[in-house]
Order: sequence, then structure tokens, then C-alpha cells
Amino acid sequence: MKLGIYQCRAAGRSAEARLEVLDAHLRGQELDLLVCPELFISGYNVGSEIDRLAEPPDGPFGRQMAALAVRHGCAIVYGYPERGLDGVYNSAALYDAGGVLQATHRKQLPSPGSFEEAAFGRGEGVTFAEVNGWRIAMVICYEVEFPETIRAAAQGGAQLVLVPTALGADWGVVAEKLVPARAYENGIYLAYANHAGTENGAAYFGGSRIVGPDGREVAVAAQEEGLIQGEIAQARVEVMQARLPFLRDCKALEC
Repeated sequence: MKLGIYQCRAAGRSAEARLEVLDAHLRGQELDLLVCPELFISGYNVGSEIDRLAEPPDGPFGRQMAALAVRHGCAIVYGYPERGLDGVYNSAALYDAGGVLQATHRKQLPSPGSFEEAAFGRGEGVTFAEVNGWRIAMVICYEVEFPETIRAAAQGGAQLVLVPTALGADWGVVAEKLVPARAYENGIYLAYANHAGTENGAAYFGGSRIVGPDGREVAVAAQEEGLIQGEIAQARVEVMQARLPFLRDCKALEC
């Protein structure tokens, strides 16, 4: 499968402009699956804009994203503020290449000390879906920093975990060290999609990456906006999990 990550410039664009730039980046890429950052349609550090732009999964922006997926024949995952019946959630939606909504993940844990603690409701568990015969799991940002979260994804059969994020410039260790460790300790692929640049005083690390089941990087972004991509193979997951059967042997531990 050909997997891509769009590391977008955080500031200075409307939701419609973000979609137009994404459309331009996708032309000629022939990707099977693309991952965009956390709160992609609104921006992350944008105050009341999050509530103003919040919509249900099949809202106006969602329908445009579905059309974009069809136009490029590519499944797309993106972060957005989801307006639910009981409040607003920090969510990620997955549209398949046919424009069908396959899954919505609601972030379980707000980033500590952030506006998220008051702004969003809480999701429940890891979210699973199927894309091109792959078992996919979705989490958002801070959730990947817990080994339990990605272990639950792997134990649920995930071969690939998608992580839209808004990682600050001071926390590069998460992208560079922790994310590869999560992939390695479960023998799975992990796609980590961050913002780039600055936004209303907040600086982002960039550093989006696709990591293989051996913990090695398949593709890595620098700090600027752009699209990275790489070929991933289910056989590598099978080989790595057979060579280092962490998922089997962890059951013998008392923890």
C-alpha cells in the first residue's frame, strides 16, 4: 500500500483553502491512504474558531473531503472538531477512496494543561477500520504517548496505526524516539501526521513520519509543509511479529 502524510502549514488558511492546498498536493501522487494532522480543518491553536467550525462527520467539510477522496482514488484521514449531540469532540474521520465514511475516532485524553481540557468531550477506546485489506487503528496526539493505547490497537489486530497530532516544537522527542518505539514494541506500522510552522504564538515541531514494524523510518518530514510517502507491506508486520513476539509473550508478564 502506498501511504502518505500531509504535514500542513498550521496558520493563515481558511478551511476551504486548506482543502484546496491538499487537493494540489495530492495531484499525481496515486496514494492509497493519506493522513492529515489533528484539527486539520480548523487549525489547532485558534480559540473560538474551533467551536465555530465544528461539524458532524458528514458535515459540509466532510462532504468536500469525501469528494476529494473520490477524485484522487485515495482514502483520507483528517482531524476536525466534531459536533456531537452532547458537545464538541477532538476527532479524526476516515473516508475511503469511494467517499464513504468508514470511521470517526474521538480523542480520549486531552493534551495536559491545554485548552482541550475544557473544550472537548472524551472519546472511548481505540477506533478500528479496514482500508485496502489492512486492519487500521486510529488515535490522536497524546494518546500515542501511552504504551497501553498502541498495545490495545495491536492486540485488536491493527497492522497500521494512524496518529493525527499537533506536536509542539519543544517535544521533538515524541516524534523522534517515542513513536518509533511504539511501532517496534508492537511490530506494526505507525503514521504520525503533524502541523508545521507557527500559529497564533504556538510553534510546531513538524517531523511527521511513517515508521515500520522494526522501528525504522520509512519516510520523515522536516519542519516545513509538504507531503511524504512510502510503500508499506503487511508481510513486514508478519515477519517482525514472528521474530519478536511481544504480543504473545506480554501475556506471561504480571503487570
